[in-house]
Amino acid sequence: MNIRSEVIVVGAGPAGIVAAIAAQKRGQQVTVLDARKPPFDKPCGEGILPQGVAALKTLGISLPAESAFPFRGIRFVDENNSVRADFADETGLSVRRVKLHQLLVDHAMEAGVEFRWGARATQIDRQTVTTPLENFSYDWLIGADGQNSQIRKWAGLNPSVVRKKRFGFCSHFHLEPWSDVAEVHWAHGCQIFITPMRGHEVGVAVISRDSQLRFDKAIQRFPFLAEKLGGVEPTTRELGDTTSLRILPAVTNGRVALIGDASGTVDAVTGHGLSLSFQQALSLAESMELRDLAYYESSHKQIASIAITMTRLMLLMSENDWIRRRTLRLLQITPSLFTRMLAIHTGTVPLSSVGMAEIADFSWKFLRA
Repeated sequence: MNIRSEVIVVGAGPAGIVAAIAAQKRGQQVTVLDARKPPFDKPCGEGILPQGVAALKTLGISLPAESAFPFRGIRFVDENNSVRADFADETGLSVRRVKLHQLLVDHAMEAGVEFRWGARATQIDRQTVTTPLENFSYDWLIGADGQNSQIRKWAGLNPSVVRKKRFGFCSHFHLEPWSDVAEVHWAHGCQIFITPMRGHEVGVAVISRDSQLRFDKAIQRFPFLAEKLGGVEPTTRELGDTTSLRILPAVTNGRVALIGDASGTVDAVTGHGLSLSFQQALSLAESMELRDLAYYESSHKQIASIAITMTRLMLLMSENDWIRRRTLRLLQITPSLFTRMLAIHTGTVPLSSVGMAEIADFSWKFLRA
């Protein structure tokens, strides 16, 4: 069967669905294809930073209070230091991935987006996408099919190298959250990311370079977390995935654009993944309406720049205990600095606002910390 759809999105994860909603709201007819069938789950920190929440609100998407936990900032913790910074007059939201996916599907269907579940793209060319049952012609093709994107490979947009590959293992525990912030706990060779959740639950993600390091072994490096989580039964099975810094030289080619993890990734410890894709969706929809993907190409680089910078900083901290201890000690004795860093991290303050004098002052304080 031959079908015409102005926009075809391959991949029905959060990035693809929000991209579809954004395009549909600008008057384009959108069809989303995915070889899987819902519900979808994925190992991730499940937090949406304030700029991601704002992007959803721009599209009229609000997450119900009974499903989403508002977290107010970030805390970094290691064996000697603990420092907290809050978002400026904003909150992030954490929501179980399965719930988030269903909420986004419901919004997309209300907006008029069509879905083809269990529809694998078997053939792609510059005019059409073919599945076993249908043949779709399109104006725009969006690859939202994840880290191992087939659309990216077909469009010749693969990166030449993937940097800093690590492994993440995520699960949930039935426990009342002890904090209203997301926490990153640091130890030698790994981090544990704690996300407060609704329903008397916390999300726990272990991230390291060791593909065999799971929660039961990693927790031994974190006495505080061992006391909190010891003896608490997990409510979900442990799911694993890779995480890496993957930077593409380009995310568009002709009438093809990539979004979400298909368009590049940052390390999961930054918490940027979902928020980046939601911001990208707004820019991509505007670019298609202008019929100029060069706008999206430029905007994508700008949106990703802070996350890439923060990834490099956090990976440096994860790989060098001396740098990590010095950094956290400096942030603890200068909490205003951590607040400033979080404002840059969330896009409230531009990175360009940091002058050479501040960098010199930071360097001096770092060496003395």
